[in-house]
Amino acid sequence: MARKFLREKGSSSLVLILCLLLSCGAFMGLKVKIDRISRAKIPGSSIIYIPSGKFLKYATFGYSSMAADLVYLWAIQYFSNTAVPERFDNLEHVFSIISELDPRYIDPYEVGALIAIYDSKDFDTAFKILDKGLEKNPEQWIFPFDAGHYAQLMKKDWQLAQKYYQKVMAIPDAPEIAKRLYANAAFKLADLKTAWESWLEVYQTTKDERVKKFASNHLYQVKAAMDRETIQEAIKKFREKFGRNPSDLSQLARAGFLSALPKDLDGEDYLYDPQKGELKPPKSPWKR
Repeated sequence: MARKFLREKGSSSLVLILCLLLSCGAFMGLKVKIDRISRAKIPGSSIIYIPSGKFLKYATFGYSSMAADLVYLWAIQYFSNTAVPERFDNLEHVFSIISELDPRYIDPYEVGALIAIYDSKDFDTAFKILDKGLEKNPEQWIFPFDAGHYAQLMKKDWQLAQKYYQKVMAIPDAPEIAKRLYANAAFKLADLKTAWESWLEVYQTTKDERVKKFASNHLYQVKAAMDRETIQEAIKKFREKFGRNPSDLSQLARAGFLSALPKDLDGEDYLYDPQKGELKPPKSPWKR
């Protein structure tokens, strides 16, 4: 029985060794064929040597952070190589590999987004990389802050910017400027109620006199916009009834279209042009 067991065990081991040898031979043959491919003919073909981050993490035997550093350094060189025209096709994949190897490695998320924005002109990929950074590091406000910055200043997407600034505000120890950026985005979206409430909160809570003055100027701007909507609607109704613009704004109250004539935040009357039926605040918010 013992001899039979040893014979069976020996046979199984031999079969396993043969399978491993055949597998190694197959992989070596594949590598020889790959190495024969001219990289000048196929720019960026080196990307095929980078496996998934999950595989690399196990293959590094506990040195995944070091592997993340190596891939990151390689990535900077690769994506700056203008001889590879389609290099940005793999941008998200490469930085997802680094994220899998070392999720807490902050710099690659920011640099990956920078490459996507300024080199590839790919906003979607930039936002995906920054979203991944926030997913892996929920305490890092810098990721939604950067995304809001790109959405606001470069994409001119105020709704998206507001969404990201709101995420920043929800993270402990986030900078106070996020509230101001959120309020400004609301104003750009003509969400005057949210803009007023947000700037009022900044004004009432800040201890910095410069920020308080800044918030006051924005409150002046928001109130002027709200009052303009109210007065212009009353002018429209007056014109529909009398066939002309009111000669002065006080006629709107006397005719019952306004319960009281709004004044600016400093208590002054708005400037009114009866010919055009338009009005504006008596001063610039930034020169008060």
